Amino acid sequence: MEYRDYIKGDTQVSTIGLGAWQLGVDAGWTTLSEKEAIRLVHKALDLGVNFFDTAPVYGKGTSEIRLGKAFVGKDRSKLVINSKFGRLADGRVDFDAKHITATVEGSLKLLGIDYLDSVIIHSPPFAFLDGRNQEHYAILDRLKEVGKIKAYGASIDSVNEIEMLLKTTNATIIHAFFNVFHQDALDAAERIVEKNATVVAKIPLDSGWLTGKYTKDSVFTGVRNRWSKAEIATRAQLVDRFRSLVGTDRNLAQTALAFCLGNRLIASVIPGCVSEQQLVSNIESASKPLSNEMIKQLHAFYKEEIKPLRLPW
Repeated sequence: MEYRDYIKGDTQVSTIGLGAWQLGVDAGWTTLSEKEAIRLVHKALDLGVNFFDTAPVYGKGTSEIRLGKAFVGKDRSKLVINSKFGRLADGRVDFDAKHITATVEGSLKLLGIDYLDSVIIHSPPFAFLDGRNQEHYAILDRLKEVGKIKAYGASIDSVNEIEMLLKTTNATIIHAFFNVFHQDALDAAERIVEKNATVVAKIPLDSGWLTGKYTKDSVFTGVRNRWSKAEIATRAQLVDRFRSLVGTDRNLAQTALAFCLGNRLIASVIPGCVSEQQLVSNIESASKPLSNEMIKQLHAFYKEEIKPLRLPW
């Protein structure tokens, strides 16, 4: 397993992390039992994964609880744990700064730890990213000073959001929507490097599309029931085009993850998984890098064929 800087000069993360949404109950697709979830975390640790991404809202709080149980007896110094603020276990959305400290304390209690490596604001409205007009960042700075967190940032999607956050705050952690079908985060590369910030690729498999398992006839429920028939047909065509570019001899999901990691701006990807087979496949992608030529082709694919479509998430 390769490790890259997460908190510069302090903390490194495995290039393949574990997105812990699926570890909780009612995650929107296959539901794991607590025993299965804990076993999956232990398997990830055995295979060299040290980065775990969770949130109070994941599994209505059970993601953090199950991670906490899985971490019992483990060396805390070898774990890198990120949680979030703004979306609550009961489904409410509340970005009021007065709740930040309590949210962090709540996550620490459920996870059974005394500090978070990072906490990020969980997909907030644009106005909350402007540190000149929000008290959130002063509170987060204080939490750093007292050792409750090591770093902070935001889970965001657009170049404008990244630019605003890094220009007006001391944030250094960006969890950005980034995959073969969504590459705009790279347009903020200069600002990211200038601020010595770190990028984690969230939704690296485009909600499952980049695994190749969906077609124009797929029917979606739960959190994935958000695309129109026309959008489903378009994505299916793009998957076929992606497959034609990379060849039939490569696993699509592994190729999609390897593409993200082929961009050195990305410290880690955080795909979810619900089985050891998926976990092992995700981890194997780190040892199957793409050629520079293939990465260039996939950048061109995005710029020329995908970006003009303005795909919804």
